[in-house]
Amino acid sequence: MRINSHICLMHFLYPAFLWALSALAIPLIIHLFSFRRYKKVYFTNVQFLQEVELQQAGRRNLRERLILLSRLLMIGFLVLAFAQPYIPGKDASAAGKQQVVSIFVDNSYSMQTINKEGTLLGQAKERARQIAGAYGINDRFQILTNDFEGRHQRLLSLSEFNDAVDTIKASPRHRTLTEIISRQQQLLNMQAGIPAHSYILSDFQQNMAAAKPSEATHMRVNLVRITPGSFPNMAVDSVWFLSAKHRPGETERLVVKLHNYADKPAVKVPLSLSINGKQKAVGSFSVKERTVQNDTLTFSGLDAGWQSGVIELQDNPVVFDNHFYFAFNVTDQLPVLLVHADTANKYLNAVFSTDGFFKPSTVAYGSVDYTSLNSYPLVVLSDVKNISTGLAQQLRAYVQNGGNLMIFPSTMADAGSYQALLQPLGAAYPSKLISAKTKASAINLQNPVFSNMFEAAPQNPDLPFANKYYHMEPGNSRSEYLIRLQSGTDMLQVTTSGRGRVYTSAVPLNEEFSNLPVHGLFVPIMLRIALLSGHDGPLFYSTERNAAMETVPLRSSEKSIVKLSNGKETIIPEVRQQDGSSVLYLPGQLLHAGAYRLIQQDNLAAVLAFNNSNSESDLRYLDNSALAREVPGNASTTEADKLNINRINSIANWGLQLWKLCIILALIFMATEILLVRYFKVNKPHFPDPDHIS
Repeated sequence: MRINSHICLMHFLYPAFLWALSALAIPLIIHLFSFRRYKKVYFTNVQFLQEVELQQAGRRNLRERLILLSRLLMIGFLVLAFAQPYIPGKDASAAGKQQVVSIFVDNSYSMQTINKEGTLLGQAKERARQIAGAYGINDRFQILTNDFEGRHQRLLSLSEFNDAVDTIKASPRHRTLTEIISRQQQLLNMQAGIPAHSYILSDFQQNMAAAKPSEATHMRVNLVRITPGSFPNMAVDSVWFLSAKHRPGETERLVVKLHNYADKPAVKVPLSLSINGKQKAVGSFSVKERTVQNDTLTFSGLDAGWQSGVIELQDNPVVFDNHFYFAFNVTDQLPVLLVHADTANKYLNAVFSTDGFFKPSTVAYGSVDYTSLNSYPLVVLSDVKNISTGLAQQLRAYVQNGGNLMIFPSTMADAGSYQALLQPLGAAYPSKLISAKTKASAINLQNPVFSNMFEAAPQNPDLPFANKYYHMEPGNSRSEYLIRLQSGTDMLQVTTSGRGRVYTSAVPLNEEFSNLPVHGLFVPIMLRIALLSGHDGPLFYSTERNAAMETVPLRSSEKSIVKLSNGKETIIPEVRQQDGSSVLYLPGQLLHAGAYRLIQQDNLAAVLAFNNSNSESDLRYLDNSALAREVPGNASTTEADKLNINRINSIANWGLQLWKLCIILALIFMATEILLVRYFKVNKPHFPDPDHIS
């Protein structure tokens, strides 16, 4: 509580101790009444002593009064020290009241870096304890970290606060300053009329800047910077395969995106690739400062099944981002659905029968099982004269959900039914038949279908021709040609629609129309399209994203619970069936990066890999001017090594505290008393020689 008692400008935090000033009567009583017993000594004649006693009385009285004064001042200043006097400062209205202090300890991965005093997180925890210890025993505290845990939304005593600080560990989460201050205010605003203080201990990475800075706050925000050392840092931002499907034993090429986040070059940083715990590739890479570089790792010897991969860098001492996880599936076979008219297309059957990896299924267009469409990465529709409304609707949904559809029109195609299917997908569709011989003039070598088909760009290639073809009405802006005729019409075209792709042909698979079905490009084109149609899902996910994750078909029920497990922790996600596919919704954010096994009924359904955000890898920091923009108003920035803990709760709240001065003065007067007693001696009486007495 605030105390109104004062001496001039001086106030007392604990004025009840002033009652102890009554102890000043003790030395007074001792000095006023002598309790020493005297021994009487009889002399025959004392007339000669009277003069000596008179000569020493004045000196004795001075000594006793000085000792009395020293004792009185010693006791007085000792009592004042317990009463804790202070000279009020500008915030003196808060003095003596219970206060609420919110302390945020940045436990993001960047706080695992070091300086000459150790890890930044260890220093932040120690400073948090010191700040809390500078406040009173009746004050209450909130501890806050990037995890924003519910248990941190309550006030703690000093001992509880210190226990909570001890449990803080590094976390992949990171928050902006706006989010942190808003979270602190949620609790502090509930303490109406109680003085509130905010402390934020962090290295203040640039990722803490918000798109919209914080609004000015009524509470004082103290930004305490833990200054890191300067270190190089390289990390993996992403990976991807050059092939969409993975076959057992085949050579794989993995592209690794390396990012040097430092202001100095990274020279020959060791890198290793492991698949299922077995090392598959090693190398060392140099990346210029603040640049991104793609490198390709080649490996082989994979068996069928789910593969868990990890890329490891060695760029000490910044190690929190040295691992990058990914997962993929190596399949024994690739199913392809061939939908035909009355009879199966001999050219398509021949193409997909040449390689045992492909598993073609042929079905008449009127007998398609719509519920099984999503189990086929590629559906090829050929020779169908009239596409029914029901089939068109199902094929559009199939493409939107990530399927790949290839269409070869019938020699007598109903243009209206093809338009009803293809136009809503944004793909080119046939309109009229043109009977004019023409030849292909170009192939799109930049498209993935052809990009890896040739070792070098062919000169004067032998391209297919057409005797008759359909004029194709152009698709949307997401369409591109694969083969283009001299007339300007695209012989083969691909369009991205939703999460899938649509391939359309201007010619039927009929040699009367063109030589495409017997041309040397036909087989590699069809096999390449089939291989590109694989949709195993992303190689990795982020630990910070709560977005839905599409995965392999699952059926979740009370008796068949789906689990995500990495061996140390198990998460039970929510499984929903959405647009014919299974979608996972995690109940909360993952705590650790790594590979997680998706298990249903004790069987492995898939492997999912999660990585932390790469924003923590960029070790650039906000300067004081940037912090002033982020936290306008009543805020201050202090370096942790310059933070004066002793002044946190004194001058800032109560003004100038005087209790230490009182203790010093009490000790001085105690020492003065000792010196007076020891060295201030009254001269001994000097008796005259009797022989000289007349």
